[in-house]
Amino acid sequence: MVHGELWTVKELFVTPNEYIYWSVQIVMYPFMTGLVAGAFVLSSLYHVFGIKQLKDIARFALVFSFALLPAAPLPIMLHLQHPFRGINVLMTSHFTSAIAAFGIVFSTYGAIVASELWFLYRKHFVEQSLFLKKRQDKTLSEKLYYLIYTALTLGAYDISEEALHKDEKAIKILAAIGIPVACFLHGYAGFIFGSVKANALWMTPLMPVIFIMSAIVSGIALCMLTYIVTMEIRKILACRKQSPTYSPECREEIKSVEINVIKMTAKYLLFFLTFAISLELLDLIFRGYTAVKSWDVLRSVIYGKDFTSIFILQYGLGNLIPFILFLTPGLTIRRAIIGVLLVMFGVFMMRWNVVIGGQSFSLTFAGYMHYHLPIIPHDMETLKEGLFGALGVFISPFILFYFLAKIFPIFGLKESH
Repeated sequence: MVHGELWTVKELFVTPNEYIYWSVQIVMYPFMTGLVAGAFVLSSLYHVFGIKQLKDIARFALVFSFALLPAAPLPIMLHLQHPFRGINVLMTSHFTSAIAAFGIVFSTYGAIVASELWFLYRKHFVEQSLFLKKRQDKTLSEKLYYLIYTALTLGAYDISEEALHKDEKAIKILAAIGIPVACFLHGYAGFIFGSVKANALWMTPLMPVIFIMSAIVSGIALCMLTYIVTMEIRKILACRKQSPTYSPECREEIKSVEINVIKMTAKYLLFFLTFAISLELLDLIFRGYTAVKSWDVLRSVIYGKDFTSIFILQYGLGNLIPFILFLTPGLTIRRAIIGVLLVMFGVFMMRWNVVIGGQSFSLTFAGYMHYHLPIIPHDMETLKEGLFGALGVFISPFILFYFLAKIFPIFGLKESH
């Protein structure tokens, strides 16, 4: 059976060898890389531009960006018919191919984030290593933490004011370098689509810029959602645990910090959302105004076949409603949760409409193809390329983030033990 035949339904005049080859995993690929770039940009707003109101969520976003990083190439690995060849992108990367360049950009970005995390938490590593070294009769978990923290110090135990000042300077430099690299990490995904001359929907120079802006929006939205959920869990623990760290007073302090951080972050989300919507509408208007040769079939797809997914789900539910929610004064946590969920849904639908919508019309310009997402897996192919495969990719960063939070104190070093 031809790859793509399982989920492709043809309509009117479609050539026999034409299918929707790029499935939901190729939708998840730019979506996940966008989350990585967006989370890093959010953390850099404090580390580079010194926006102090974002200090509490900046550390959180940096660790979360690092947790999202391994999930970026995962959709491609699941989509490949020979996934073991995926390592060739990292081992033999070069700039003569957009896909092969991913290895260089991905490795560079990973090194920048890892280095920035190390400088940010170096003092914590040293303090924990020295504290556990002095502790007698260590438990098994303490022995494990001692080995981890000692290894993470990399032998640099100098935590004088001069050394810490150098660490802060290194963090700022790395964050500044990381912003264009993070944007390029996701922008090249838009470059891949925008450079396909054979596809009328994808061929536009605005595609990389649209991808970058929507990536920042989705990354900030996911960081806000994860931050809210984590803070709500902390509030529940503050009610249940009776200790100086967890108390009713601490619960109120957590609640106050949470709403202040969310309100400030929402302003920047709204700022980038405005740019993302403007670019997408500009691209749509430009296509209609120029009315190139392929505009007839594009119009039938945009205003006909995919009208619901583009104008109702993406622009209406995913852009307009959250824009109104965040623009309305008196933002609450509940409204913020609904808003960020809709924002992420809108960005996902944008990726869906680009990837799936771009394959929905035949190269004959006289037929259409419809993609049916495999819900219940019947074999390995429908498992990888179906709903469960996409959910597995999306959930994996949260599992990694849980374990990273055990090592990196994401809510301030004063709470570490």
